Amino acid sequence: MPQNSSSAAPTAVRLLRYTRAEQDEILGGGEDPFGVAATGLSWLPKEDHFGVRHGDRLVAHAGLLRLSVAVGDTETEVVGVGGVAVAPDVRGQGLARLVIAAALEHARTMGPRHALLFCRPPLVPLYQRLGWRPLDEDVLVEQPETRLVTMPLPTMVTSLHDNAHWPPGPVRLLSLPM
Repeated sequence: MPQNSSSAAPTAVRLLRYTRAEQDEILGGGEDPFGVAATGLSWLPKEDHFGVRHGDRLVAHAGLLRLSVAVGDTETEVVGVGGVAVAPDVRGQGLARLVIAAALEHARTMGPRHALLFCRPPLVPLYQRLGWRPLDEDVLVEQPETRLVTMPLPTMVTSLHDNAHWPPGPVRLLSLPM
């Protein structure tokens, strides 16, 4: 798929901003573009954004947010990955791999040793092919009005550095999910 000409390969770039209009450009409008409204969860916006354009159209996105997490008795930070989206008409062309790789390249400069994401069950095999692994433990996340709930979606983790190993123990995200 061309970037801006017929010979250019698509590339992922850091976006200066990412608006709801751009999200709609990728996924179309709608009340539940990510298919997670049934969880009833409130989500944090991402702070760093990466995208792939086809001409003037944004066709893929991934966002990042640095978060605190407790694993067992240890508090640490992770880079949360979220808002991953590829336009339906260009899926199957490696754009998810491309935009996630660009986001993780930046995540490696942010300090935390791991990246964490939540995904719908049908997407687990995609993320596994990209090097993520599912956590076996339930993950607790905060919600408004100080509610603590078990994340109903699969939680996946990947190392951002060669010598990083995910510690054992129960996991609690010390914020809303991303």
